[in-house]
Amino acid sequence: MTRTTKKQGSSEANGATSADATPESLDKVRDILFGGQMRAVETRLQGLEARLLRGQESLRTDFTKQVGALDAMLQKEVQSLGERLAAERLRRTEELKGLSAEIKEALRGLEKRHVKLEESSGMADAEIREGIMQHSKAVAAELARVSDRLSGELTRSAQELRSEKLAIASLAGMFGEMASRLAAEAKGTGKNATRG
Repeated sequence: MTRTTKKQGSSEANGATSADATPESLDKVRDILFGGQMRAVETRLQGLEARLLRGQESLRTDFTKQVGALDAMLQKEVQSLGERLAAERLRRTEELKGLSAEIKEALRGLEKRHVKLEESSGMADAEIREGIMQHSKAVAAELARVSDRLSGELTRSAQELRSEKLAIASLAGMFGEMASRLAAEAKGTGKNATRG
C-alpha cells in the first residue's frame, strides 16, 4: 500500500511539473514555427500604416491647397466683377448726365425760340398766334414725353445696376460660404481619419 501511494505521489508531482513546463515549451515552439512570420506581418502592417498616414496627410495638404486656390480665385472674380460693375455704373451715369444736359440745352433753345416768335408775332393776328401756341404746346409735350422716357430709362438702368450688384454680392456670399464649408469638412475629415 505504501508503494502505491509513493507511486501515485511521484506521478502527481511529475504531472504537475510537466503541466507547468508545457505552456513555456508551447510558446517556444510557437515562436520557432511562427515567430518570423508574425514579425514580418507586424513589420508589413506598420509599413502599411505609415504609408496610409503619409497618403492621408498628402490628401489633406492637396485639399487645403485646392480650397485656398478656389477661395483666392473667388475673391479675385468678385473683385473683378465689382470693378466692372463700378465702371459700368460710372459710364452709364456719365451718359445720362450728357443726355440730361442735351435735353436742358434743347429746352432752353426752344424757350428762346418761343420767346422770339412771340415777340416777333406780337403784331400778327390771332390766328397766327394760336398756331404758334399750339406748335409750342406740341413741342413742350414732345419734350415732356422724351424727358419722361429718359427718366424711365434712367430709373430702369439704376434698378438694373442695383440688381446686378445684389446678384454679385449674393454670389460672393454663396462662394465664401461654400469655401468655408469645404474647409470645415476638410478639417472634420482630417480629425475623423486621425481618430480612426
